[in-house]
Amino acid sequence: MSDALGPGSILAIVALGAVVVLAVLLLRRGTGAGAAGEGDLLARLYVMLERETAARTADSEAQRARLAEIERVLAARLDQSRAETADRLATIAQSITRDLGDARVRQGEALREMAEASARQLETIRTAVNERLHEAVERQMQTSFQRVLEQFAAMQKAMGEVTAMTAQIGDLKRLFSNVKTRGGWGEAQLRAILDDVLPAGAYQANCRLREGSAEVVEFAVRMPVRATTPPVLAIDSKFPTEAYERLLDAVNRVDAEAERAARCALETTLRIEARKIASKYIVPPVTVEFAVLYLPTDGLYAEVARLPGLLDEIGRTCRVIVMGPGLLPAMLRTIHLGYVTLALEERTDGIARLLGATRQEMLKMDGVLERLARNASAMSSSIDEARRRTRVVARQLRGLDGVESLVPEGAGDDAAAGTGETEFNGA
Repeated sequence: MSDALGPGSILAIVALGAVVVLAVLLLRRGTGAGAAGEGDLLARLYVMLERETAARTADSEAQRARLAEIERVLAARLDQSRAETADRLATIAQSITRDLGDARVRQGEALREMAEASARQLETIRTAVNERLHEAVERQMQTSFQRVLEQFAAMQKAMGEVTAMTAQIGDLKRLFSNVKTRGGWGEAQLRAILDDVLPAGAYQANCRLREGSAEVVEFAVRMPVRATTPPVLAIDSKFPTEAYERLLDAVNRVDAEAERAARCALETTLRIEARKIASKYIVPPVTVEFAVLYLPTDGLYAEVARLPGLLDEIGRTCRVIVMGPGLLPAMLRTIHLGYVTLALEERTDGIARLLGATRQEMLKMDGVLERLARNASAMSSSIDEARRRTRVVARQLRGLDGVESLVPEGAGDDAAAGTGETEFNGA
C-alpha cells in the first residue's frame, strides 16, 4: 500500500489535514457574518486543494507508467547484454582451449628439441672435459714429479745444512763449556734487554755495592724514588749449562732416574747461586730488599719453574727473584713507569710553584688595576663634565643659528622702528 501512494498523494493528504485543522480553528473562533466568509474561503481552499491533489495524482500515475516502461526496457537490454556476454565468453573459451592445445603441442616439440640439443651439448662437453682432464692430469703428474725432484734436491741441501748446523752446534757447545764465555753471553743479552726497556742512565754496569769490597754486580738498576741517593736493584746473570744439558739429555733418552738426578743437580745449583747473590748483592739501604737472578733462556727458566716450590723458597729465604727473558722486561717496564711517574710528579711540583708565583703576580696586578681604575674614574668624571659644558655651548649656538634664519632681509630696520613707536606710545 505504501508503494501505491506517491509523493503527490502524501502531499495532498498532508495539505488536506492542514486545511481541516485550520477550518476547525476558524469555526471555533469566528461567529456571524465573519464565520460565513471564512466558510466560503474554506470551500474555495478545499476546491483548490482537490484540484491540486488530482493534478498531483495524475502526475504520479504518469511517472509510475514511465518508470515501468524504463524498467521493462532496462530488463530487455540487460537480458540482451547477458546473452551477448555469454556468447562472447563461449567464443573466448573455445579460442583459449584451441590456443592452449596448440601451445601444448608446440611446447612438447620445443622440449623434445631442447632435450636433443642438451644431449648433444652434454656429449660435446663430456668429450671436451675428458680431453682437458686427461691433459691436466698429465701436466699435473709432470709438475708433481718435477716438484718431487726439486723437494728431494732441497731435502739433500737441507740435510747438508743440518750437518753443518750440527757441527756449528757442537762448536757452540764447546764455546759454552767455557764458564767465562757463557757468562759474557748472558750478560750481553741482559744488557740488551736493559737498553731496550729502561731510559738512558737508569742502570750501571759492574757496580761495586760495598766500599772496599772486590765484589761487583753485573747490573745495578736505580729505583725511581725521591732520594738524594736512590737505592738500586742488583741483577746478576747465571747460566748453569751443565746441569741443564744433563736434564735435556735424560729427557731425550727417557731415563727417569737420570732426569731426576739432573733436576736435583739443577735445583742445588740454583740454591747455591741464590745464596751467593743474597750474601753479595743485597746491601740495604744501598740496594733494595731483594735481588734478581737472570736465566738467559726461557727453556732453562721453564725447567726451573717446573721444580716444585723452588722459586717460592728462593724468594722467601734468599730474597732473590728468578726471572727469564720473558718476565724480566715486564718488571723493567714497571720500573720505567715509575720513572715516568716521578718525572710527572716533578713537573707537577714545578707547575704548582709556577701557579703560586702567577697567583702572587695576579694579586699585584689586581692592585695596579685598582689604582688605574680609580684614576680612570676621575678622568672619566672630568671628561663627562667637559662634554656636558660642550653640549650647553652647542645648544646656545644652535639657538643663535635659528634666530638668524628666521629674520628676513631688511627686517632689522622695521623691527627697530616698531620698537621706537612702541616706546613712544608707551611714553
